[in-house]
Amino acid sequence: MPDLNFSSVHDQRSWVARGEITSRELVEHCLAQIARLDPTLNAFSAVLHDEARSEADRLDAALRDGTQPGPLHGVPIAVKDENDVRGVPTAYGGASVTTPATADSEVVRRLRTSGAVIIGKTRMPEFGIWPYTETAAHGWTRNPWDPQRSPAGSSGGTAAAVASGMVAAGIGGDGGGSIRLPSSWCGLFGLKPQRGRVSTSPNRDLWRALGTLGPLTRTVADSALIYDVISGTTAVDRFHAEPLSGSFLDAATRPPERLRIRMSTQNPAGDGPLGGPAADSESVAALHLLADRLRDAGHTVTESDPDYPLLSVPFSVQVATGVAEEADRVEHPTLLEQHTRRIARVGRVARRGVQRAERQADRIALTFLHELFADFDVLLTPTTPTTAVEVGQLDRHGFVGVLRAASATSSFTSPWNVLGNPAAAIPIGLDGSGLPQSAQLVGPADSELLLVSLAAEIEGLVEFGKHRPAASTYPSTGA
Repeated sequence: MPDLNFSSVHDQRSWVARGEITSRELVEHCLAQIARLDPTLNAFSAVLHDEARSEADRLDAALRDGTQPGPLHGVPIAVKDENDVRGVPTAYGGASVTTPATADSEVVRRLRTSGAVIIGKTRMPEFGIWPYTETAAHGWTRNPWDPQRSPAGSSGGTAAAVASGMVAAGIGGDGGGSIRLPSSWCGLFGLKPQRGRVSTSPNRDLWRALGTLGPLTRTVADSALIYDVISGTTAVDRFHAEPLSGSFLDAATRPPERLRIRMSTQNPAGDGPLGGPAADSESVAALHLLADRLRDAGHTVTESDPDYPLLSVPFSVQVATGVAEEADRVEHPTLLEQHTRRIARVGRVARRGVQRAERQADRIALTFLHELFADFDVLLTPTTPTTAVEVGQLDRHGFVGVLRAASATSSFTSPWNVLGNPAAAIPIGLDGSGLPQSAQLVGPADSELLLVSLAAEIEGLVEFGKHRPAASTYPSTGA
């Protein structure tokens, strides 16, 4: 039997296809890891024990009967709680939805069609509002590198499940950094794709023009493989990206040409009391070390701060409106969290100006992105101002305090949701406390293949995959 611990999606799929292991054995391994680790990490909102076993048995039987395996044949994958999985409530992290979904979302349908086994749904803050995966109903999700730290959010449950080795990959969503922030704090690769690259169906959009869906993985190639499976939209979707010139997986296996990389450690929210926090000294030092490695690899890296536009208004209006729209659809509105109800009230008023905010963002994107990438191919920044902070952020701060803390945490990531272009988080080392550090790669519109290619090169330069989180040493519970 191959060593399944921290094995990749690619390895798992290949082992199943070659008959070295069955999908059922993979599922049992993941279920055992979940039983061992999730009582501490609290990554899963639902574990589909019987359903996953049954699906794995069906896939194994199909393989024995000569069926050609799909690109994810037999691989267990976790799905964030904002995606419909038939038979499970889509609770958006909270307690206000209890009726099971009757059909899969488009992303889940595509995963199943490719042969993936949906093993469970993962935790998120209610409606994905916060960059900390904490709720009144379900407690705190913890970081596998240090359980006293947050895995970030809103895809924190997915990140904790993948980083700890419970699964090789999981689906997240990103409306202000919610794929990249957990990737940063948990040592994962996470790409926010171009707006309209991945379907949000059955929802027309996700937080208006801000949100998109995608995987969190331990390797760039694993994310690339999954993006090749889930990319594409439907007639339901409000946004539709331009077709790409090739596959994500090909990009992950092809080094980029020499690039003109613009590096900036300046916070996009600006300086001063109303601006965003500066990245800490260890994060800045790690970024400079990466820049040196990229220069040694043949790229040109120039330190230059962009003239960032002010995007807080179009971002805040769309977030509040998106929360209000989601809150208005729940079954049990009295079970919504107090913070959620306050934001939803603001959103119902802000809804009057949300289309104006979207148009304003589109105008800014046309000019700013053109200027930003006129002489450069990629922007390199910190993903987060610091490595992972302590758990319990929502309990520690009042409403205004947690808004400020959340804005600071997502200050390097949220502009690219407003503008709609791709951005990725890639691990680049560990700080003095042993916590993952991350770099953000930002590209022009429809540049996902370029970012994947560069991220794969960085992966080889820094060799982060040799590191394992503290959760990997937890003793077995006998499950």
